[in-house]
Order: sequence, then structure tokens, then C-alpha cells
Amino acid sequence: MRLSVRRHNSSNSGQSLIETAILVPLVLLLILNAINFGYYFVVCVHLASAPRQGVEYSILGYQTPAALSLAAAGPITTNTSVSYLALQDMKTLAASSNAAIQVCSQVIGIQNAGLATQKASCTNYGSAPSPDFSAVPSDPESPNFVLHRVYVQYKVKPLIDAGPFGLITPNLTFNRQVSMRAIN
Repeated sequence: MRLSVRRHNSSNSGQSLIETAILVPLVLLLILNAINFGYYFVVCVHLASAPRQGVEYSILGYQTPAALSLAAAGPITTNTSVSYLALQDMKTLAASSNAAIQVCSQVIGIQNAGLATQKASCTNYGSAPSPDFSAVPSDPESPNFVLHRVYVQYKVKPLIDAGPFGLITPNLTFNRQVSMRAIN
């Protein structure tokens, strides 16, 4: 009986090291992009909530039996304003300084008052560069109702840049607006 002993082939000794060196950047790329995608999702959740709460506060305000006035649109530093509330909803984001807020409310003023084309005046708040907000439309049932709107624009930079791998992760601009009607 003969025992055959196999010799270890020296040409295969570095194969697993090379495979690992090739796969590690790909696995890291997948993990980093999954983290960025999760961050984009969190931004979308906050941007869905911020204008909705802002416009609800705009038409309801802090109405109590003692104070029946609507909430002020701004400034951002006043803790009872609509713009402050919308910005506070986005404070948990990495850079809330990339946010711009437009508040359209009858408290600011009404254009074409008493006509079928009347609409609320708008004011912009925040420090995002060159927000491109659209004009607020008039309410279909004006002059009995006035359309209030809070429009939020947020410029998102990815948390983890994929620069070392030669890929460019895009900077995105998210826009979200919510409109509600208030009785004039």
C-alpha cells in the first residue's frame, strides 16, 4: 500500500489574500452607501413632518379663549413663530443651516384682498442659498378662505463621501410643501 502525500502548491498561497484585497473596497462601498441611503431616508421623514406641523400651527396658532390670533410667520428666533417650529423639526439633521423656509400666511398680508384671486403673502427664512420657491396659488374658494403654506427646502450632503473609491455621491436638494386652508 502506498500513501500519496500531496504537496502544497506554492502558486495558490496568495489567492485568498488577493481575493480579499479585491472584495474589501466593494463591501465597504456597499456599507457606506447603505449608511448614506439611511441618512437620506431620515432627512425625508423630517422634511415630511416640518412643513406639516408648521402649516397646522399657522392656521390654528396658539389659540386659546384668551388669545384668538393666528401665529406669526417669523422670525426664526422667536419661539412662537411658524418658521421657528418648522426649523426646530429639522434641528436633528446634520446641518440645519442648509434649510430654507417659506411661510405664506394671512398674518403677513393678503394680496388682492376681497377678490377671487386673493392669496396670502409670503416671507422667506433660513440661510440656504438661492431657494427657488414657487408662488402660492389662490384658494379655489377665495375670498372666503385663504391658502396658508409652509415650503421647506433642504440641501443634503452625504454623511460619508465615497471619494476614496473614485465615486461621486450626489448632493441632493429636497423640497416639501404643505398647504392648508384657513377661514378668512
